[in-house]
Amino acid sequence: MNPAGTSYALPREQTDLPAEVAAAPAPELPVFAAPFALRVADPDGTDPELLAEWMARPHLLESWEQDWDADRRRADFQAQLAGTYSRPCILSLDFAVLGQPELGTRDIAYLEFYRAAKDEIGRLYDSAPGDIGFHIATADPAVIGKGIMTGWIATMVTAVFAANPECRRVMGDPDHRNQAICRSLTKAGFHRVDEFDVRHDRRIALYAAPRTPDDMPVARA
Repeated sequence: MNPAGTSYALPREQTDLPAEVAAAPAPELPVFAAPFALRVADPDGTDPELLAEWMARPHLLESWEQDWDADRRRADFQAQLAGTYSRPCILSLDFAVLGQPELGTRDIAYLEFYRAAKDEIGRLYDSAPGDIGFHIATADPAVIGKGIMTGWIATMVTAVFAANPECRRVMGDPDHRNQAICRSLTKAGFHRVDEFDVRHDRRIALYAAPRTPDDMPVARA
């Protein structure tokens, strides 16, 4: 049984937490102006099937290792939405910004905003209850390598801070081999904290975007 009271266990959610961390509410979702829009993933609609197809694409299969069927994805969405650890989201883009208005607005990426102190990365640095981490899976190859997502990440940090006044830093934790996202984080104003082996088969590069210079986190020994 997870903290939300459901039988599905979210892979990275921690359960043995200090009271002040456990009491932190779910992240408030950032709001974006056009050409982007963000919505909560719908477990009762077609989003589980969409994610099942996206995560089977070679570039996401390698980086996310979540080749799950729609039923498991639906259960994952439901568990996230029932608790306070994380929120699953779908990001869309108006393709007029790429000079292709005929394509309209399309879903392009999956995101999770989560309480970093409730996640496995919370033990890697001096985490605080208000810290917010994010994961992103850009599914549409049409927007990869064009600077669109790097620009969005920088905007996202500002939007997260605006929606969550208690948040002092936004955290990212890509696989250390994923140089594309590491470069994007650096360009978007994130700073590398350190590299960590979180499991025997997974090494991450931990990044932080602090609200002020004094909020830059320190890695734990």
